[in-house]
Parts: sequence; C-alpha cells; structure tokens
Amino acid sequence: MTIMRKAVLLALYGATSVAAMAPAVTFAQAVPAADKAVEPGVQTMTIVGSRRANNSATDTPLPIDFISMSKVAEQGGQFDLAQTLTYLSPSFNSTRQTGADGADLVDSAALRGLGSDQTLVLVNGKRRHTTALVNLFGARNRGNTGTDLNAIPMMAIANVQILRDGAAAQYGSDAIAGVMDISLKKTLGCEAVFGYSQYSAGDGKNYLPSAYCGMEIGNKGVLGITVEYNDRGRSNRAEAGNPRTIGDTKAQSSSVYMNGDLPNGGGDKLYFTLGAQKRKASSAAWARGGIGSDDIPSRNSAAMYPNGFVPYINGDINDIYGTVGYRWQLGEWRTDLSQTYGYNDLKYNISNTLNASIANQDLLGGGKGISPNRFDAGGFSFGQATTNLDVSRFYDGVMSGMNVAFGGEYRSEKYKINAGEPGSYNDVDGVGFGGNAGSQGFPGFQPGDRTNKSRNSIAAYVDIETDVTSKFKVQTALRGERYSDFGSTLTGKLAGSYSLDKNVVLRGSLSSGFRAPSLQQVYFSSTFTDFISGVPQDVVLAPNGGTIANAAGIPKLKEETSRNYTLGLTLKPANNVAVTADLYRINISDRIVLSGRFDADNYPALGATLAALGVGQAQFFVNSIDTKTQGLDLTASHKIDLAGGKFSTFLGLNYSKTEVTKVKAPPSLSGFEDVLLSERERLFIEQGGPRVKANLGFDYSRGAWAGDLKVIHFGEQTLGTFTGTAGGMPNAYYAPKTSADMSLTYAFNDSTKLTVGVTNLLNVHPSEQNPDETDNGFKYDSVQFGLNGRGYFARLWKKF
Repeated sequence: MTIMRKAVLLALYGATSVAAMAPAVTFAQAVPAADKAVEPGVQTMTIVGSRRANNSATDTPLPIDFISMSKVAEQGGQFDLAQTLTYLSPSFNSTRQTGADGADLVDSAALRGLGSDQTLVLVNGKRRHTTALVNLFGARNRGNTGTDLNAIPMMAIANVQILRDGAAAQYGSDAIAGVMDISLKKTLGCEAVFGYSQYSAGDGKNYLPSAYCGMEIGNKGVLGITVEYNDRGRSNRAEAGNPRTIGDTKAQSSSVYMNGDLPNGGGDKLYFTLGAQKRKASSAAWARGGIGSDDIPSRNSAAMYPNGFVPYINGDINDIYGTVGYRWQLGEWRTDLSQTYGYNDLKYNISNTLNASIANQDLLGGGKGISPNRFDAGGFSFGQATTNLDVSRFYDGVMSGMNVAFGGEYRSEKYKINAGEPGSYNDVDGVGFGGNAGSQGFPGFQPGDRTNKSRNSIAAYVDIETDVTSKFKVQTALRGERYSDFGSTLTGKLAGSYSLDKNVVLRGSLSSGFRAPSLQQVYFSSTFTDFISGVPQDVVLAPNGGTIANAAGIPKLKEETSRNYTLGLTLKPANNVAVTADLYRINISDRIVLSGRFDADNYPALGATLAALGVGQAQFFVNSIDTKTQGLDLTASHKIDLAGGKFSTFLGLNYSKTEVTKVKAPPSLSGFEDVLLSERERLFIEQGGPRVKANLGFDYSRGAWAGDLKVIHFGEQTLGTFTGTAGGMPNAYYAPKTSADMSLTYAFNDSTKLTVGVTNLLNVHPSEQNPDETDNGFKYDSVQFGLNGRGYFARLWKKF
C-alpha cells in the first residue's frame, strides 16, 4: 500500500487503527468507537483534531491526511521534510527561494495557499515554535514567520498528520489554514540510511547519512534516538556571462533527536522529547559590478573587486525543541501535564563583501582602498515556553458515546534582535546609505534595531465529541485566550458527520479562528538594500510603535480573525476504491501584511524622517486587508492485484483561490491604498502559490522489486512586476507545468533495500520572464518546481 493511499484512507474514514509492526501498514475501516473492540495486535493512535482516546478506533468528522514516513525515509527522492511533503500532499506547498536573503536559508511552507504563519505545527501533539526569521523577500510567504520543518530529521518521524480545517478553537493561534502534527518514532530496533543526490547539471550534490535506534529503558519504557547529517551543495542556474549565483543555498546541518516514554504502572507514563539542529547555510546576494559599471565607485573598491563580486549571506541557525510531560489516570479522567520549550536563532555573517565607505575612507587617507571582506551582521532569536494541562473522559453511556475534554495553556514568548559589528552598518566616509555604507549584500543590524521583547498568553478550552447515533457524530469546541499585548479572543467550532450507509459519509464544519501578530512582525527592525529593476535602493523596515511607524500613523498591530467553512463527502464504491471531496472557504479579516514602500515622492510627510536616516523608502507591518480563500480538496485511490504483484494508484488534487476583498488603510494613509498594497504585493498574496496542484501516483511491487511513479502538476501563477501594469509592463505569467518523479527499489532481504531514481524527470522549469522585473532578478522566480531542473538520487537502507 502506498504512502499516499494511506493518506486517502484516513481522510476518507477519519482516524483508524494501524496494524502494528506489519510489513505493509494496513488500515481498518473505522466504525463508531463504542461499537468496536480492540483487535489483537492493533495499536491505538492519537489523532490530530480529536482529544478522544480510548481502546478502540477513533472517528473524526474532519478531513485528515495521514502520511507514514517509513517509506519516504527509506526510498524517497527528497532529503528534507518540506520538499517531501510538497510532493505527497496536494494542499501543502514549499518552494526553495533564491535571491531572497534569509528566506533562502529557511524553507517556509503553507497549506491551502495561505501564509506560512497561518498553519499550526505540533510535535507529538504539542505546539512547536516558529523560526526567528520573518520573510521579507521571495515569491512565497512574504511578511510571514513560519515553522522550520527541516529542523526535524525525517528518520525520526513515524508519521505526519495534516488536518485540513481551521482549528483555532481546539489549538489556539495560527490554526487558520490547518494543523500539522508530526509524530516521532519510539519503536524498538535500529535502522540507517545513506542517501546521495545531485542535479543533472552536476551541482547541488546532497549527502545524507541518517540513523535511528530504539531501545528499552526502565520497565517497558522506550527511548528512540536519531542522528542525521545533511550536506547540500550550492547549485547555480545563472546563464553564461551572468555574474550572479542563482540556485539552492549551500547548507550543512547536524541533528540529534530523542523521543521516548517511561511507564509508571497502570496507565501512568512519563514522556519526553528533546531535539536540536545546528545548520550552517550560505546564499548568494545580488552581484556588484566591476570597474566601469554603474556600481562604481559607490558600492565597490577597485583595489578589492575590479571585476565585481558576489556577496554571500551566511547564516548560523540553531534550533532546539523539548517536551517533558506526565500522563496519569485521575479516577475516570485521563490527565496530561506537559512543559514544552522551543528556541530558534539565526546569526548572519557576510563574506566576499566590503563596506565601500571604509574602502573609500582608506583611499582618501592615502591607502589602496581596502575594507574588511567579512562582517558579523548580527541576528535574532525567538524562544517559546508552553505549559499545558489537558483532561478528558469518555462516557460510553451517553447516547452512543461522548468524550469530554477541557484544559488550559500558558505560553510565554521572547524575541531579540542583536546588532552587528560597526563595520557591517557604519557610514565611515559620510556618503550615506544611498551610496556605500554597511556590508554589501546585507547591511548589519544597527544598535537602533536592537530589541528584547516578550509577552505571555493564557488560554482555556472545552472540547466535546459526541456519537449521537452510530451514524451521526458531532464535535464542538470553545476556546478563550488572553494575550498580554493585544487583549482577548474567543473562538468556537462545530463539526459533524453522517453516514448515509457504510460506504457514503457526509461531513462538514464551521469555525471561527484567529492568529496573534507574531513578535517578529511587531518588533522587527532593519535597514537593507533591495534591487528594483536591478538598481540598488536602501530601505528601512520600521517596527510597529517606533518613530517612523508613528510618524506614518501606523496603528498598533492586532489579531487576524477568520471564519472557516467546510463541506465534504467520502465514498467507498468498492473495497479497493476510496474517494474524498471537501469544499472549503476561509474568510480572514484584518490580515497582517508587509506594506508597500513609502518614500518622499508617494508620501511626502515621511520625506524628512527618511532623509535623516539616509534611506530612500520605508515599510511597515499593518492589519490592512481582508481576504477570501475558496477551494476543493479531492483524493481518490485504487488498489488491485496485478501480474503476481500489488498495484496501487492515488490521485490528490487541491484547488485554492485567494482574493483580496478589501484594503483597509489607516486614516493617515487614506488615499494611499495603492502604495499600502501595490498590485505586485497583492499578487504575491493571491498567487504566491499555484492555484491548482495535483499528484498522481502509481506504485507496483512484486517480489523483491518495487517501482514508484509520481506525476506532479502545478497550475498557473501570475505574479506582479516592479514596473506594474500601470507602467505598461504586463504581469509575469507562469504557465502550468507537469513533471514526474520515478524510482526503482530492490530488496536484497527484509533488512536491506537499494533505491535509485529521478526527480523532475521532464526537466521542467518555470516560464521565462524579464529578469529586471522578477523578485530575484533571474529569468524566472522560485515557483512551481523551482529553478534546478532534473535530479538523480540513490538511497541505501539497512535495518539492524
């Protein structure tokens, strides 16, 4: 059974029992929990979107993808979690960026075409922290924070569950587009994999040694340890004569994860997770011209780089995550008390660069015009501590069964920005940022950018799941939260499903939700260099509540609010065929976006303030738009015996259309709506991801051989240009693209497998554009399949 077919079956029937330790994991059709006893050898599971836990299968009226990671960790062609899920789940999307500063170093991901910070990520059911980075550039998730999924090694993961529905009333902030729950392994035994991949161009070489070992501890306890090293080389798709480096970031990451539990008699259990990753990543900034170019003398030194240079933005990223908790039985109530902590920091150092004002001052003083070529540019960090108390009880005597759950959460968060060394931002010769100050490629954070801010929140919820009859199920939830910085929220959810017969189920939900403004959005402050149609421009991103934001009349950030509606059905016309279809609509009010660029020409009131800072433009985070997202999730699977083997087919399709329905300018910016949200920025929100994405998978196995073919389709996208249609430049249209991944696996025995394969078999690239009008300055943006083209890979898996 293919991994994607497993996803379909769970989406069709809700949560199901999983046959433990079977060579091919099988799913049993779920029936009402009160009506089915636990079968021998069947293991119960915790299902995202449900707090119901008892000794039988659990149903949920919500659409859930269940993706077992065992096969992809052994045989997959992608070597990190974000890329793996992109080619398995049609509602999930992540595209590596280039020419986008920090967004090159941390891959962001999103569900249903919304922002990366509108999807909540859990690990073993507990909230995972976001990154310290807020994305400023790139074709996706501009102005958003998100969760670094690639900080978790795939070998450590048992499965990923994706709840495709709003769930803020169950889990709190961020769960607008949906919830991802990453369940980590804690099984006995050891396994290892060595993977290698590269692009057909010969670059982007990726080495992946990874190992997992699960062992007994104490009295029937289990400790699983995963160690992984991932070394990915840089790729470059710049044409001959183009001095830039355009492609995948160079990245080396080392990860260690531990996950386990220790029973303490009866149903009591101590459980724990601890993981850490250290990543060194390097991306290329825009090239600076040599002698005789327009960049001389303001941004270069003839003595250092007479032929021009490419600065490199290097990031040292540390990510730590840990949970410790205790579950125990308190009479008839199951009780769970846990403490979770997550931390992420990113430190920038810029190499192959210079501070041209230092070089110019040296030249004026009789020197050769030399500057240091590497600078510590500062960085930022984000920490989050979450305390949870969850209590639940199942009443089998109420109707056909009812589960009552309630609990509370306390969360504290801290965000810091650290300044770089003086040479990374100083203007030594007095020319100013309009010319040559700071480290080229990425000016350092200045003392005025430094911040150390924190907040806390407290929440309480009640969640009731009721089997009204054996056919009719209802789920209700209510959650209230109070934040120390912006106030209180109250959200609710109502969901239900009705079985017309054993093969047809109708399901639907409606809910309210919210997303608190991240500390990164509230307090981020930086002065940086952007290239507009190839021309450098220095820009300040002003923090909310700061001098520039107040001068512009930008109000205090508040929460986004949402309304979610879903309606779907599941069909099982035959024992080997399963189909699901879910329509959805998500209305978001007061969505936080990164504004357009204000300057002395389009907003004269800011002219003097910007001139005093030596910058040309300013941006802000603002609650400035309402959006409407409508779409369809469709899945279908089929499995047959064929020519002495097993043949499985899977189709997954997502259609998602986001529209900006209203632009809300603060009173001080009334009449400047086109600057607040330009056509270009609006298109990044509406079409940063393709509106259509489809996966068609074929899997055939016979004896020791297995083959896998996945056809992937990305629909069309239209992105804006710098000039814009008002300036006579058409928008950038990216035509639909289709390609495939293919692999062949040979099992030498039950414990040794070798897989070889091809990714992007058809060597597909995005439609070519005018490079002066794209965000990354290349002939196409990082959309759809990305920039790199065809790749080859091999994996050797061994179980000990």
